[in-house]
Amino acid sequence: MHKIRHIAISSQNPAATAAFYKEAFGWEEITRMGLDADHQGEAPRPSGVIMTDGSINITILKFGTDQIGKGLDFEGVHHLGVVVDDWKGERERLEAMGARCVTDEHDVPEGAQFEIKFQCPDDIIFDITDVPYPGSFPLAGVTDPAAHKP
Repeated sequence: MHKIRHIAISSQNPAATAAFYKEAFGWEEITRMGLDADHQGEAPRPSGVIMTDGSINITILKFGTDQIGKGLDFEGVHHLGVVVDDWKGERERLEAMGARCVTDEHDVPEGAQFEIKFQCPDDIIFDITDVPYPGSFPLAGVTDPAAHKP
């Protein structure tokens, strides 16, 4: 069974949102992108804070591009991420089921988490990857992120 291992939240101020979740729920900050450790003001695009609750990765992002067609001002749950054993096989299976690929392996920026995004029939966005997200449990048998080959 595939597991949800990542939730991406779109925010105009990732540092302030992360501070709230740390205080409210005790989530741990793993790293920041485009923000220094003391940053609390307006955030540049793109930027974000990667957090964990100890089981899954929660990434709070101010997106640099509109990946899902909701505009750059959209705030809220952006997409879910699912770890799979074989992303190429899953891509074929999902497309055969009618899931539309909205960002493929060629759209992943250098240095970013490898993931391919799809749109479900109800317009919910999810991504798949064979690389465990920072702060999440890997699938059984998937332990080496360096083993990923796009």
